[in-house]
Amino acid sequence: MHYRYADASGFGVSDEAQAWRDEDLVRRGFWAKTRRVAAKLPFAEDLIAGYYCAFDRNTPRQVRIALLGALAYFVLPFDAMPDLMPALGFADDAAVLATVVQLVASHILPSHRAAARDALDRLAQ
Repeated sequence: MHYRYADASGFGVSDEAQAWRDEDLVRRGFWAKTRRVAAKLPFAEDLIAGYYCAFDRNTPRQVRIALLGALAYFVLPFDAMPDLMPALGFADDAAVLATVVQLVASHILPSHRAAARDALDRLAQ
């Protein structure tokens, strides 16, 4: 059975099995989707900085879980608004990511942002 609960910090935290599924999904699909759509995303730097923060071993577990959930939502081919819809398709992805990034902003370090800018530069080439 799958349970979702909130921990003492107020973060929505999934059970361990869901966290592993989200991590696997993000690892498999993040860069392929990001390469396809990065030029269209005004939130691309936050997205990629969140990715680097989520996979940083020094990031607290509850922060990693929150970021992985938001990143998994981005990677999933189906969501509230299909990404194929011009202009609106990524609005729900942006809202989910912006909310999580705001909640965990103190954990997204300058090194994560610098790595995100470097990745965006490489994607633009």
